Parts: sequence; C-alpha cells; structure tokens
Amino acid sequence: MNFELTETQSLIVKSAREFVERELKPVAAELDREGRFPTEQLKGLADLGLMGVNLPAELGGAEAGAVAYALAMMEVARGCASTAVTMAVTNMVGEVINAFGNDEQRENYIPRLTSGEFLAGAFGLSEPGAGSDPGGMATTAVRGDGGFILNGQKQWITNGSKAGVTVVWARTDTPERRLGNKGLSCFLVVAGTPGLEVGKHEDKMGLRASETVPLTFTDCFVPESALMGDIGAGFKVAMMALDGGRIGIASQAIGIATAALEAAIAYAKERKQFGHPIADFQAIQWMIADSKTELEAAKLCTLRAAQMKDKGAGRFTREAAIAKLFASEAAWKICDRALQIHGGYGYVKDFPVERHLRDVRVTRIYEGTSEIQRIVIARSRLE
Repeated sequence: MNFELTETQSLIVKSAREFVERELKPVAAELDREGRFPTEQLKGLADLGLMGVNLPAELGGAEAGAVAYALAMMEVARGCASTAVTMAVTNMVGEVINAFGNDEQRENYIPRLTSGEFLAGAFGLSEPGAGSDPGGMATTAVRGDGGFILNGQKQWITNGSKAGVTVVWARTDTPERRLGNKGLSCFLVVAGTPGLEVGKHEDKMGLRASETVPLTFTDCFVPESALMGDIGAGFKVAMMALDGGRIGIASQAIGIATAALEAAIAYAKERKQFGHPIADFQAIQWMIADSKTELEAAKLCTLRAAQMKDKGAGRFTREAAIAKLFASEAAWKICDRALQIHGGYGYVKDFPVERHLRDVRVTRIYEGTSEIQRIVIARSRLE
C-alpha cells in the first residue's frame, strides 16, 4: 500500500488543520457549554469545500475523494466534535443525492449544500421503534394527486431543524405487503414543507453544539419530483449511505481521541507528583503507548475502507464496519485513559478531556451500534 498522501489530500488536511486551529479549537468549549449551533464555523467549512469533499466540482464539491474526506473529518473532530458531526451528515446527504438522485435533484440540492446556502443536510431513517432495524419502519408515503402524502415520525435526526433538505425513508407498499426491509422508498423533503413538524431539541450528554431532534410528518405532501431513486429501492439507498457514513464516524472518533491524547500528553509533562512529571512514571507511559498504538491502528482501518470506496471496485461494507467498530471502541478507551491521566482535574469542565469523553461515547451508537457492526462483520465471513 502507498501511505503517501496525494497533493490534493495534503492540501485538504492542511486547510482543515489551519481552520481548526484558528476557528474551531478556540470556541469549542464555549459552543459545548452554551449548546450553540456552530453556524459561522459551518459556513467557513463550506468556503473551504469541506461540506462536499467527495462531490463533483461542477456541483460545488471539492472532488477530493473518500480518503481526503476521512482525513478532513479527523482534523475537524479534533477541534470540535459537534461541528464534525454536522459536517459528516451534510457530506453524507450530498453523496446520497449524487449517487441516487436524478440530474434535476443533483443540480437543485448539491450546490446548495456544498456552498453553505443550505446550512446542513439531514438523514431521516431512524424512528422511535426502528433504530438498528429499518424493517420496523412505520412512516408511510401514500400516493396522492401529483405526489405522495407522508405520515409518521423520525427520531434522533441530526441537523433536523437546520437542514435545507432531509432525506426521508418511508413505506410505499400497502399494509398487507409490509415485508421488513422491502417496500421502503426515499424522498427529499425541503425545509418548511407543510406537515413537517420539528420537535424538541434533545438534551444530550455530548455533542451539545450539534442539534438532534424528532421530526413528525402529518399529511405532509411532497411532489412526485421528491422521490429519489426507484419505488421500493430505499433500503439499498440507506445501506449505501451507512457504509460511507461509518467511515465518517470512524474518522470522527479518531479525531476526538487524537485531541484527548494530545491533552493527556501535555498534562502528563506538566503535572508533577513525588517530585517528577507524571510522564516519567511507567503507568502513565503505558497508557500513552496503548492509546497511540490503538489510534494508529484505527487510522489504518479507516483509511483502508476509504481507499476501497475511492477505488470503486465493489462493496466496502465489511471494511467500513471494521473501521467503525474498532475506531469507536478504541476512541472510547483512549478518552477514558486521557481522563484518568488527568485525575480529578479530568472530571471537571475546566479541562477538555471531560468534553472529549462525553462527545466520543455516541460514536459507539449512531450509524449502527458496535453490536450491529459485529453482526455485519461476522455475516461477511460466515455467509
């Protein structure tokens, strides 16, 4: 394998890192404390092309590839995990529309996502009774005069009230033919559509500057042009989106863990006990060594999945699941060790590792729990 970055990838990393140091790290704690959506920071990311890293240049994207996207996500998450998740979902929405939308849909929505005209995109798959199991989806889309009428509820929707467009999955089969994952279709629902109601902002443990809300559809009419892809082909769209999304969440976890490890190393060099910096003690050195080893392994798993996506040689489902599983589980351990190295100071909000631990926890849940990733990986070997 060639581990050297291309000129484009290096430029993306450099631009993201400079933006993070200048615009994100100085305000990340404040954004978290106030629960304030990072509007200005997201506009800055759009100006750098980071809201469409893997999208065509003619549609406003950077056209830099999945590896460049993963690297950029690591950098942004190192600065502010809340901003990173908004960037991740918006990139995912743009890629889904690019892959499955028609020319009119691509030209209508993607430039508005990449330019920042749409502050964000949203992904409406999960429901109160359908998280890991999309087959339990209850939202319906019934044909009406010139379009479809949506009824149902979505849960845990990142960017739900900020999104210019939301990709929404609903059942388009009849009640008598509801067969698990079959009969799901995909729609593009624009903000402000009558019948779309945004619920209460969730008061989350972490990612507090990222918005998560429920969405309710009550006789919500969308035109025929809102249908993305073929009727009944929505499950395929969702699985493709999740494969790419898992690379993004793995990268986010790596970025958060990197920030935690950097903070732990700096603290260990400064903090003295028994007349020595605690970095001199073997117990601390082993925690740092284990964390660095796991971090590098997570990067390799994630970049391998991203490279497979770039090559377009076939499905990368297993590799994305491995990356997401290993990176999120390792990042949790790394952040926990970083807090332990800080001792009591790590448990208070004056030090950033407290925020990193809260932020990283959800990476083991969304875009498919660690348990779901294990099922995906095992099935790929057993079938």
